[in-house]
Amino acid sequence: MPTNQPKKLVALMSKPTKPELTKIVPDVVVWLQARGYEVITDRETSNYCKGLEAMAREEIAKHPVRFVVLLGGDGTLLSAARVLARSDIPVIGVNLGSLGFLTEVKQEEIAQALEEVDAARSCELSLRPMLRCQVLRDGKCVATHDALNEVVMNQSAVARITDFEVRVNGNFVANYKADGLIISTPTGSTAYSLAAGGPILSPEVSAFVITPVASHALTNRPLVVKDTAIIEARILVTREQAFLTVDGQVGTALLENDLVLCKKSEYNVKLFKFAGRSFFDVLRTKLKWGER
Repeated sequence: MPTNQPKKLVALMSKPTKPELTKIVPDVVVWLQARGYEVITDRETSNYCKGLEAMAREEIAKHPVRFVVLLGGDGTLLSAARVLARSDIPVIGVNLGSLGFLTEVKQEEIAQALEEVDAARSCELSLRPMLRCQVLRDGKCVATHDALNEVVMNQSAVARITDFEVRVNGNFVANYKADGLIISTPTGSTAYSLAAGGPILSPEVSAFVITPVASHALTNRPLVVKDTAIIEARILVTREQAFLTVDGQVGTALLENDLVLCKKSEYNVKLFKFAGRSFFDVLRTKLKWGER
């Protein structure tokens, strides 16, 4: 008698215009289908594999997808993660970009990574917390975002000073005069925050980092706070149009006295973590940690 087994549904997502996708995508589809998986794709990937159902990423997140194979770079993963986190779908990140700090699987390792996930061996999930931020204007919420890396408050003009007031759990921290202000997760500590002089946090550290950009006071340094904290950052003075930018990709225009309220999101991004590759291995490989 036939059994109503749940279908093994997998989704492919990718960064468009990558020439290597012409070969990689069909190979991945053949591998998955040979092992009984049903494959769907986002619209960016559909040009490389005719005959499969394609849909928007938001629609993919509504399906019972077992995991996503993401082909691209860290930017592609950041964009997809903000959609997939709400559906608790884990991601295999394959690096087709330049750095690939989050997309740790190399092109030549795809088959091995799929084997480990399919067999559920030597493969763990790394839960990456997200940062929930709300923009409050005259006491009303006008925008809400979840960030995997960071949120940034700055002006559109280059090198223009903005005045920020920062509070943590209602306690006044400082008034910053700086080109911008970064609030980052442990995952984002190796991104813009690091470039602005912030510390590197291991992914399992339960904390956020507040990093001023080009602060005009020598005593203003990056601050690490527990991820249970509620961080309030208010723009006091802005001389040009100011913005809140999320993961360097989306954002909201800000006005003077707007309050950006940040706290830990209820969602986590699930990344497959493969045996024999630690966070510190990635630091050494990607950032040439300790070599200079």
